[in-house]
Amino acid sequence: MIYPLVRELAAAGARVRVPVAVTCRVLKIARQPYYRWLADPVTAAELEAAYRANALHDAHLDDPEFGYRYLAVEAAGAGEPMAERTAWALCSAMSWWSAFGKPRRGKAGRPGPPVHDDRVQRVFTAPAPNRLWLTDITEHPTAEGKLYLCAIKDVHSNRIVGYAMDARMQSRLALAALESAVARRATGGNDVAGCIVHSDRGSQGGFHRSSQHLDRGGVCRGDSRLEQEDQRGARGCASAVAG
Repeated sequence: MIYPLVRELAAAGARVRVPVAVTCRVLKIARQPYYRWLADPVTAAELEAAYRANALHDAHLDDPEFGYRYLAVEAAGAGEPMAERTAWALCSAMSWWSAFGKPRRGKAGRPGPPVHDDRVQRVFTAPAPNRLWLTDITEHPTAEGKLYLCAIKDVHSNRIVGYAMDARMQSRLALAALESAVARRATGGNDVAGCIVHSDRGSQGGFHRSSQHLDRGGVCRGDSRLEQEDQRGARGCASAVAG
């Protein structure tokens, strides 16, 4: 915006004071819009955009894995609803991108390294309970809004061993499901140390951080780049919980 320059040149304390009329004539701008801006430097639209950007930024700090669509949902939950296109424009202007990024198109694109080593290698079998868990997060529309379900299934018993539900898909949802599974299976002398949790590279980063809590049961990571692996092994998680 050029109006602050016009005001600065016309200020009484300026080293070389230039009248507003002269500056507007040189810059080829009208004086009336300048005086309207001078009376109210921050417009209502700019103030609304600032509040929306602040809500998007807070959501981005909480979950850097989210793209602009999920950020718009989080901002609406914080009291700043907006269209997805508006969220995209604000995020693009401020360079708030998802931590996962977007794949580059063209022959020159190269896939990045996996988040962690694939400990499963598409072998969805386990010799005993608490050796391999599969997990996924699903979205369910309801009359009161969206509900997110995170379920964990034991491969050996083919049973849901832990789950969590929340109205917002944040890291705490994945951690709550994992803590639920550990609490259920670490009773009666059972040992979950060394259990592998296998998940896809979706938008949720909770399981990326969960294995840092080895004192909670010794669960190891087993992330994979191929989402269809989990869809083969864990597609029954949500239906098993619902049933």
